[in-house]
Amino acid sequence: MGVALLSSLRSKDPNTKVGACIVDDDHKVVSIGYNGMPRNIDESKLSWEKGEDLDSKYLYVCHAEFNAILNIRNGSALKGCTLYVTLFPCNECAKAIIQVGIKEIVYLDNKYEDSLMTRASLKMLTLAGVKIRKYQDRNIKISVE
Repeated sequence: MGVALLSSLRSKDPNTKVGACIVDDDHKVVSIGYNGMPRNIDESKLSWEKGEDLDSKYLYVCHAEFNAILNIRNGSALKGCTLYVTLFPCNECAKAIIQVGIKEIVYLDNKYEDSLMTRASLKMLTLAGVKIRKYQDRNIKISVE
């Protein structure tokens, strides 16, 4: 989870910084990601605000889990891996997680637990047999000075 937290620090989102780390059965890091705009886009032309219409970041931001999945060269290498993520995956990321064969999700926070997207995510992940657990091993704090 520490690597996921460190990865989240790369996000330019002023409100919600999310990081993800995918590890194999030997707990070796396979890929990492953070929430950010798609590459090759001038970020100054897009909003980081919740805004409305075309001024909403939600239309543009790639989520940390999605980026971690896309950042790997060989997608089949994710089959059977574990995803550590600082925020419970949304329904769109859940689809990608299921499709690449990730077997377990360890999440730090689920602040949108009652939202429709999160409930749909949980339903899909459960139906697909993905193990889900809240991270509780240690109290991790990352500080940058």
